[in-house]
Amino acid sequence: MNNRESQLQAFNRLLDIMDDLREKCPWDKKQTLESLRHLTIEETYELGDAILNNDLQEIKKELGDLLLHIVFYAKIGSETNAFDIADVANSICDKLIDRHPHIYGDVVVADEEEVKRNWEKLKLKEGKKSVLEGVPKSLPALVKASRIQDKVKGVGFDWEESHQVWDKVQEELQELQDEIQLGNQDTIEAEFGDVLFSMINYARFLKVNPEDALERTNKKFIKRFQYLENKAGELGKSLADMTLAEMDVFWEEAKRLPK
Repeated sequence: MNNRESQLQAFNRLLDIMDDLREKCPWDKKQTLESLRHLTIEETYELGDAILNNDLQEIKKELGDLLLHIVFYAKIGSETNAFDIADVANSICDKLIDRHPHIYGDVVVADEEEVKRNWEKLKLKEGKKSVLEGVPKSLPALVKASRIQDKVKGVGFDWEESHQVWDKVQEELQELQDEIQLGNQDTIEAEFGDVLFSMINYARFLKVNPEDALERTNKKFIKRFQYLENKAGELGKSLADMTLAEMDVFWEEAKRLPK
């Protein structure tokens, strides 16, 4: 059996199991598109964690969980003749062919950036009124800002040089400081948002994913803080009983731990 045959066999096995579960399992029988939604989001974040940890075995497992959800949604859709897994697969196949005229047509592109620009132009031709329609409203704000900036870049709305973006960061920081001096909380929040938005934009020019960068810092802080908690426990103290100077000694030790 060649690799493609084994892949199709495995997928057919999953479809058969999904049929069984939907028919026979009390929990699976009760699920709806809406009831699965929050679980799918949770699984997506778990996959994201596995990718950041570069845990290939965990990535494989989490991809399986997400694949199950896709099959589950398609099974529910088939029960009302709305769509089935073939419709789902054919829909994305058709989209990929339409969006890649440089592969399946006679369009010539120079590089990755031209592919992305063409992608956004093709979406507008498909009837979308705005290139930002494809940004989900429920995305976390940091991820949404990154996607917004990436989308508008695709139609040429972008800075030309990274130093221009850094200048904008500096400008926004100064505006934030000015509002802090005035003490208007609502305007401070607005300017703080502008600072974050400009920093996310700068990250794009540095080829840094801001979500990944922040999560790396989160993980680093958690590791160091838990070291601090453990050291306090070894002394029979709680952190609340320690001075900042005492905690800082262990914090500096934590910073020297292997990454």
